[in-house]
Amino acid sequence: MALQRISARNARFQQLQTLLGNRAKRGRAKEFLVQGVRPITMAVEHGWTIRSLIHDADRPLSRWAEDLVRRAGAERIAMAPGLLAELSEKGEGAAELLAVVGMAPDSLSRIPVHEDFLGLLFDRPTQPGNIGSIVRSADAMGADGLIVTGHAADPYDPKSVRASTGSLFSVPVVRSPSHREVMEWLDGERARGRPVAVVGTDENGDAEIADFDLVQPVLLLIGNETTGLSAAWRALCDHVVSIPMTGSASSLNASNAASVVLYEARRQRLARSGHTSRAASAVPAQRR
Repeated sequence: MALQRISARNARFQQLQTLLGNRAKRGRAKEFLVQGVRPITMAVEHGWTIRSLIHDADRPLSRWAEDLVRRAGAERIAMAPGLLAELSEKGEGAAELLAVVGMAPDSLSRIPVHEDFLGLLFDRPTQPGNIGSIVRSADAMGADGLIVTGHAADPYDPKSVRASTGSLFSVPVVRSPSHREVMEWLDGERARGRPVAVVGTDENGDAEIADFDLVQPVLLLIGNETTGLSAAWRALCDHVVSIPMTGSASSLNASNAASVVLYEARRQRLARSGHTSRAASAVPAQRR
């Protein structure tokens, strides 16, 4: 792949810069910026399309970066250090390597549904960092995917990508306009013999999470950070569960609540298979 050089704020640099802060242009280009050894490595290892790799024009590449450039086979851009620092959005210095990665299709078929299905849905999130944090927890607890519904923050926003620490590339994350598309997908899966339960989370749930069967195939719903689940999703829930709390707090941050519920589902499933919680902490969860 030919080497391109960028030493000034030309049209190409400006196009790359829009991927950071302009959601509309990021969506039209269907690509986003990624930085960091682990996230870029995971993007390559999980087969995402790497469109460009950007590095410091004045600094030799590390062995890791050289190997990744060879493996990715993407356009290579040598950029002036000051411009690279702007794209890196770091207080000091610049990332060694930035990757321009193609977005995955927003198709619910990317999320595998099986007899042990554990899915998560985030309804109308407003904070991209919360999306990334939930993706990270979903990956750690062996969830099969995350659906983001409604008018919501962008999973490909730099804050979300950073917060996921690379898990965005191993856990399918799908954006859906509304509950309708999700329920059509679930109805299709149920017709094929996969009885997925839709389980909402709310402080006024019908049961506490430890008393509810999370071993069955479930789609867990997490509501908007301020208003919780929409009325449409509340009406569609088969069950609503709550997280028991003490103290003066009335609720948890959305990403914290998701982590607690995912952990409880993981705990119950390990208990069913005969594993102890100590074994679970000693051995990383394997992806299905």
